[in-house]
Amino acid sequence: MPSLKRDRRNFITDKDLTKKNFNDIEINKENSNKYFEILNDIKKTLITTRNKIVENANKDLILMYYDIGLKLIANNKWGSSFIDTLAKDLKIAFPTLKGMSARNLRYMQKFAMEFDNDEFLQHDVAKLPWSSITTIIDQVKDKNKRVWYIKEAINNGWSRPIITHQISLKLYERQALLDNKINNFDKTLSTPNNEQVKELLKDPYIFDFINLDKETKELDIERELTNNITKLLLELGNGFAFIGRQYHLEIENGDYYIDLLFYNLKVRSYVVIELKTTEFKPEYIGKLNFYLNAVDRYIKDENDNPTFGILLCKDKKKVTAELALKDITKPIGVSEYKILSEIPSFLENTLPRIEDIEKRLR
Repeated sequence: MPSLKRDRRNFITDKDLTKKNFNDIEINKENSNKYFEILNDIKKTLITTRNKIVENANKDLILMYYDIGLKLIANNKWGSSFIDTLAKDLKIAFPTLKGMSARNLRYMQKFAMEFDNDEFLQHDVAKLPWSSITTIIDQVKDKNKRVWYIKEAINNGWSRPIITHQISLKLYERQALLDNKINNFDKTLSTPNNEQVKELLKDPYIFDFINLDKETKELDIERELTNNITKLLLELGNGFAFIGRQYHLEIENGDYYIDLLFYNLKVRSYVVIELKTTEFKPEYIGKLNFYLNAVDRYIKDENDNPTFGILLCKDKKKVTAELALKDITKPIGVSEYKILSEIPSFLENTLPRIEDIEKRLR
């Protein structure tokens, strides 16, 4: 049989436990708190430094791609075959170097053509991985939308698949465009809290992970939302933490249940979400207003900002909802939501019509 050899350096034996070793152990026990404080401090330093190294390396790579793109633009007179030849020669010169294919060189050229070498490029765009940048270049043509998606991707730490997902579900149109949002945040929240909460609100919310019938009951949708909590939090946005479903409040021997209760770390507020499977009705505001008052009185801490509510309906009935919110003093937003079976028609309605495209081309 083959002999099993152990490296003695990896083991402590009885002979190793000399009097000096025991004294060292006693000292370590007495100073364990200080030791772990030093250990954690060094670990934090290593992690911070490592992240900076990675971030700086990525920034250098992106800016190098931009510089190469500028050189390609400056020599565009050589024709399209120029880039193909260049890619082959670079492969010969740097056989192990990745990222210098003809396809990627053309992306660099397009990158340099469509972005200015300004502060936004240096401090924002360069933070994203190259695959995320090319995805946004391919899928978002409007300059303002591009800027918004880039900033959101950085702030939320989106990966490339999540960026693609958010673009495909028209997140810019649902979140960035404030004109479509029904709320009373300007009247009920102080600045800048009102703007921050408005930015969080979406219309409509897209629950593409709920594959249920349109006639499904509210409790069934709530259950599906909480069963897919990771996807729900992604749709709600940055900073949301789930607290409970059918959250129980007992007030004067009465039992009340909040559909969904969250806390948003970004704005430091509790968030009450009420979900309805019908079109908007004015009486829904009264019930939500009651829950907001209850959370502010019994749950909210003195350091928290005011609790705000989001009422999700099948149809928000814009004018009716605005009238219902007119004299309400608690912050409430009203939005629609779509489940999987309703998404195709929503996306179809958000696409520009042929007549609109033709007008822009004239």
